[in-house]
Amino acid sequence: MYKILRKKKLEKAAGEEKDTVSIRTLTKSLEKNIVLLKNAFSGDETVMYRVFQNKHLDSAKCCIFYLDGMVNCEIINENIIQPILSDDLTQDISNHNLLDELRYKIIVANNISVSDDFNTIAAALYAGDTVFLLENCDRVLLIDSKGWQTRSITEPESAKVVRGPREGFTESIIMNISLIRRKIKSHELKFKFREIGERTHTKVCICYIDDIISKDVLKELERRLDEIKIDGVLDSGYIQELIRDEPFSPLETVGYSERPDVVAGRLLGGRVAVIVDGSPVVLTVPFVIVETIQSNEDYYNNYIFASINRLFRGMSLLLSISVPAVFLAIVTYHQEMLPTPLLLSISASREGVPFPTVLSMFIMLLIFDLLREVGTRMPTPIGQAVNIVGTLVLGQAAVEARLVSAPIVIVTAFTGIVNLMNITFIGPSILIRFFLLFASAFIGIYGFIFGFVVTLLHLMSLRSFGVPYMLGTTKIEDHDGQDVLVRAPWWSMTLRPKIIGARNLVRQGPKNKRGNNR
Repeated sequence: MYKILRKKKLEKAAGEEKDTVSIRTLTKSLEKNIVLLKNAFSGDETVMYRVFQNKHLDSAKCCIFYLDGMVNCEIINENIIQPILSDDLTQDISNHNLLDELRYKIIVANNISVSDDFNTIAAALYAGDTVFLLENCDRVLLIDSKGWQTRSITEPESAKVVRGPREGFTESIIMNISLIRRKIKSHELKFKFREIGERTHTKVCICYIDDIISKDVLKELERRLDEIKIDGVLDSGYIQELIRDEPFSPLETVGYSERPDVVAGRLLGGRVAVIVDGSPVVLTVPFVIVETIQSNEDYYNNYIFASINRLFRGMSLLLSISVPAVFLAIVTYHQEMLPTPLLLSISASREGVPFPTVLSMFIMLLIFDLLREVGTRMPTPIGQAVNIVGTLVLGQAAVEARLVSAPIVIVTAFTGIVNLMNITFIGPSILIRFFLLFASAFIGIYGFIFGFVVTLLHLMSLRSFGVPYMLGTTKIEDHDGQDVLVRAPWWSMTLRPKIIGARNLVRQGPKNKRGNNR
């Protein structure tokens, strides 16, 4: 009985789908086609249409559909309507195949396609094209008339530089592609498009340099993108989470940037970029951990100062995750490691404090991260004031009220400052910091060592599209260490890293120490 009911239900659904397909099939009647589109987009008052006809040619009865706010009205008026209503339309026009005649001889547009599929027509309409219908024709023209407003190119707020380009990506995928093309003027620069999202149909572009990129990385990326099944994609963060390796790891295995120069540099290094329409953040894969301490300014400044700054960022990364745990372990379990005057000073500062050191440390770190998050979400001037005033006032008040000791406030403030030197690593560093702090709270310095080893083993096990996450930090051979913890001078970096740019290692010709060709 169940099988019979299920069979009838499937037959009914198939019949309804068949009726829907037949209803949404174009005919040669202009009136019926207009009714078809009006019914299909009923309830959407942004869908506009206009019927018009040439007074000298009765067969040139037309109708256009477009979305208000998505098109350039000047293109529609001057390149579509005006040429068809012109008195010169009858010259050299054949009624035998009027749609093609209008397409090739009358309508002025840089891109025109023909379709009779309703889904294609709907997708083109929502993309900003104009749908052109003609009497006695069961096909339509899809005319490029896009003209919506986009944000101008400005410097990204999250990636300001002292020296370097001041331009950043916008929400327009075409504009973002042009920014990359302006950086890399090569015929080997390739772009592949896909649509992801059952309802949003978001355009996604894969960008790479064909003679540099590893084909295995490219195939794996394409496979992961093709397997995405989701209703909609509103930002590149959707794609980043869906294609990443180790989804349960707090560490990111997909890089991202809002700066065209950074993405262009990574493309030249053998990466693949993923550009998502509607997002100013471009993804890059593979991603390795040393990229978190690298900055685009490292390549614009003197290599000596760039290397020093990069070492500072590396040390800051280690200090931000380890200082609270080490301080807690020493003060709680290993006081003999401290000089006597320092130990007496710390003990005196803890007099009258009701909470143990471990609880005070957890509370202050949580408060600092809370203030940082509040400052990030608020307008820039107010956010900066909240960060500074909130930290000073709360810290001073907590010490005076004997809720926490002064050394706890100092350690918390120092941890927060060094953490800000690696903006892209703030999220993972918070989780790793609390993990090490939790381990140190139980068995002191041994707990910290255990937690650090566990974290290091996890880092060693990670891969980003087949590339080791710790690439360049554990084994340095030949030229692989020239752009990791330090940056070698440009005249010595003649080759790319072996694993990422395996197909074409040559970056530049051999040069002497003065930078002149040999």
